[in-house]
Amino acid sequence: MTRSWWGWGNVEDAVTGAEAEELVARVAAFMPDHDFTPHDPPSPEDLGLPQPRVSAPGSLAHLASSSIEDRASHAHGRAYRDVVRNLAGEVTHAPDLVLRPETEADVVAVLDWATSAQVAVVPFGGGTSVVGGVEPRFEGPAVSLDLRALDRVLEIDRTSRAARIQAGVLGPQLEDQLRPHGLTLRHFPQSFEFSTLGGWLATRAGGHYATLLTHIDDLTESMRVVTPVGVSESRRLPGSGAGPSPDRMFLGSEGTLGVITEAWMRLQDRPRWQSGVTVDFDTFDAAVAATRAVAQSGLHPSNCRLLDPMEALVNAGTSTTGGLLVLAFESADHPVDAWLDRAVEIVRDHGGRPGPRSDRSTGEAAAPADAGSAWRSSFLRMPYQRDAVTRRSLIAETFETACTWDRFAELHAAITSAAYDVMARIGGEGVVTCRFTHVYPDGPAPYYGIYAPGRWGSLVSMWDEIKAGVSEAIAAHGGTITHHHAVGRDHAPWYAVQRPEPFALGLTAAKRALDPAGVLNPGVLGL
Repeated sequence: MTRSWWGWGNVEDAVTGAEAEELVARVAAFMPDHDFTPHDPPSPEDLGLPQPRVSAPGSLAHLASSSIEDRASHAHGRAYRDVVRNLAGEVTHAPDLVLRPETEADVVAVLDWATSAQVAVVPFGGGTSVVGGVEPRFEGPAVSLDLRALDRVLEIDRTSRAARIQAGVLGPQLEDQLRPHGLTLRHFPQSFEFSTLGGWLATRAGGHYATLLTHIDDLTESMRVVTPVGVSESRRLPGSGAGPSPDRMFLGSEGTLGVITEAWMRLQDRPRWQSGVTVDFDTFDAAVAATRAVAQSGLHPSNCRLLDPMEALVNAGTSTTGGLLVLAFESADHPVDAWLDRAVEIVRDHGGRPGPRSDRSTGEAAAPADAGSAWRSSFLRMPYQRDAVTRRSLIAETFETACTWDRFAELHAAITSAAYDVMARIGGEGVVTCRFTHVYPDGPAPYYGIYAPGRWGSLVSMWDEIKAGVSEAIAAHGGTITHHHAVGRDHAPWYAVQRPEPFALGLTAAKRALDPAGVLNPGVLGL
């Protein structure tokens, strides 16, 4: 497979042919007057990248690449605005070099050199950032530190059910190495195929579980981090009350305080019993109330994702007046029928209509395909579909937040109102979709999609206007600027509003202490 330099995933997996025609026809039903003429990406050689401003010292030369394709593919993440700029050939901030360390000692050597030479270092995992987290958006020389050669499971503690894992391992590589031991990390973000353990840790990624172990934080036992002033390694413990947690300082630090090289991660036995159902509702309010009741029931489903009517229609091809709740339970220890039975009772009490059950553990015939399975099957294709419609001048992007249940209705109304107001102002009548990706006893994590007609040459500015409008609504109504997409550079203005000022002072002091030369990912987190 060949990784795309400009868009999501593999070149061979792009949306083309009949799939592209069907996608365009589906979107055209909403936007019949739009011009769907596709725009092809340029080749990296046509980008006109400047010559590198810095050379690696002899001791690091074997790790360094200055090839145009390497530099172009490490210049941006994979957000909508990144894809648009790549398609337009606007690669303004490319790294001067890409460095691929093979050992932790190489990472130490790179930071020593960069600190002394005043060269910025941008840690790079799978490059799937959607918040400007890997773009060297600043003046001065920069190198991209690609950690994907650090890709092994180094040690497994079967007794404690944990493993010591290098940070550069991609999701599929990690699971392949755990599978022979009957173990799994069970962390499957949408970017799973192309993102790394270190990236998940650095961005506090959200994964497979809709309840309980929702963030990578919950699966982290200890971490090893290289900083310009030394290596930090926390002690392996199931829990500790010994002062502020060292791991908590580096989780979500996005490469600004140090480079994560490995971590001990808590594992799960691979599930044997899996049962689920999709529930239809007449009203969205009833669907939300049912989801809250399940989240507060103590049942802890592994999947509890609510799709609003527009999300169900656009991404599952199913009509519903109120929404669809995708529920599933799994266990490596026991059958889960009783848990699903009780969840079904709860949603029925709120007017929900469960569809056929699916049970992948008993050997029974699979349940008939339903809207929930249709949505799940399209989940991994969504980024490829986004690239396909982006080439055709559409605005197609997502953002997410989290709030307490008592604030959801007001926040949801403010976000959708802001999105539609901005779309009307910039001249596009689009649609807004919503789904819950994770739920907690005290609140949901709603995830929004924006689909609107755009104008080629103005797509970035149009999206930036929408993004600013919805971000202001989130900040004003008590949501978080990000539940699991990270802060990066794009969210920094609203993160500055969200974080308490004394904490900001402490974080800035930590940055000065750990990175006195200020070379680690400048600008991320507003640092």
